[in-house]
Amino acid sequence: MPRFFRDPATCDRRGLVAIGGDLTPERMLDAYSHGIFPFFDDSTPPLWWSPDPRAIIEIDGLHVSRRLARTLRAGKFTHTLNRAFGEVVAACARVGGEDGVWITDTMVAAYTAMHRLGHAHSLEVWCEGELAGGVFGIAVGGFFAGESMFTRVTDGSKAALAFLFERLKARGFRLSDVQYINDHTASLGAVEIPRRVYLRRLAEAVKVQTTLA
Repeated sequence: MPRFFRDPATCDRRGLVAIGGDLTPERMLDAYSHGIFPFFDDSTPPLWWSPDPRAIIEIDGLHVSRRLARTLRAGKFTHTLNRAFGEVVAACARVGGEDGVWITDTMVAAYTAMHRLGHAHSLEVWCEGELAGGVFGIAVGGFFAGESMFTRVTDGSKAALAFLFERLKARGFRLSDVQYINDHTASLGAVEIPRRVYLRRLAEAVKVQTTLA
C-alpha cells in the first residue's frame, strides 16, 4: 500500500487519487512505485492521478518505422544517458501544447532532485555535436515512467525513444508507462490495459534488481 496516498485501485476511472502535498523525492517515489503520478499546472495544487485504463508501451513493442530504422543504421544520431538532464527537461518544458504545460518550475525542481538521487534519467540524442532530441523519465527497479520528450532535428525524439527502449530491453526492464494514450503515443506502439492489470504488473516490475544507468 502507498505510504502517502490511498490505494489507487479504489479510485474511479478518471483516477484522481489526491490533491496537495509536497513533491519530495520520498513522496514522488512512493507515488510512482504504486501507479500514481503528478499532473497539474500553476493554477492548481499538486494533483495525483492513476487513471483506468493505463497506457503503456511494451518493452518489445515500440514501433520503429522503416525510415527511422534506416536513419538509425546510417549513424545520423549518437546518444548518451544522463549527460544533459537539465537541458532535456528544460527543452521538454518549452514544448508547446499539452505535452509541456504541466512541466512547471515546481516540477522541474522535483525531477532535478530525483535525478540527483539516481531516480530520474534522460537519454539524449546528438547530431553533428548538437542536442537533437531527448526523453526523460523515472526508473524504479524494472519500471520506467516516460515523462516527456522533445526534438530539434527531424526524428530526434523518435530516435531517443528507440535508443531508450534498446536499453530498457538490454537491462531487463519489465514495464514502460506513458500514462495516457493519444494519436502520437498510439503511433509509437502504446496500448491501453486495465488499471488492475497495470498495478499488478507494476508491483512485479519494481522488484526487479536492475538500473538504467
